[in-house]
Amino acid sequence: MTLNTLHKDISFGPGDKVKVIQNIKDGEKVRSQVFEGLVIGIKGRNENKSFTVRRIGAGQVGIERIFPLISPTIEKIEVIKKGTKGVRRAKLYYTRDKSRREVDLIYQRASRKESASQEAIKPSKKR
Repeated sequence: MTLNTLHKDISFGPGDKVKVIQNIKDGEKVRSQVFEGLVIGIKGRNENKSFTVRRIGAGQVGIERIFPLISPTIEKIEVIKKGTKGVRRAKLYYTRDKSRREVDLIYQRASRKESASQEAIKPSKKR
């Protein structure tokens, strides 16, 4: 149960929106395939780590893929949007039952709480 993991100096964790670029071999040709979605869980230890990425496909159908972290087919992982500090779970399986809009509302609420707490910490200037 890890909250963050490292792949070629890129750190990511549950709640991050990532783009996984894979090299797929079709016969003699090699092509790149992109899978973009939300990291909902990381499991395993050391070389056996794997992470699950979920996205909403055509027809509002959820698509999940499990990627082994140390895989020769993964070219690179790009973090598009970092998860907020409000993510309190190591596994975000509860997002399977929610729509994309409901998940976005959860992150908006968490970012509002975070910004409100940052403003409360700042000292006010008196003149």
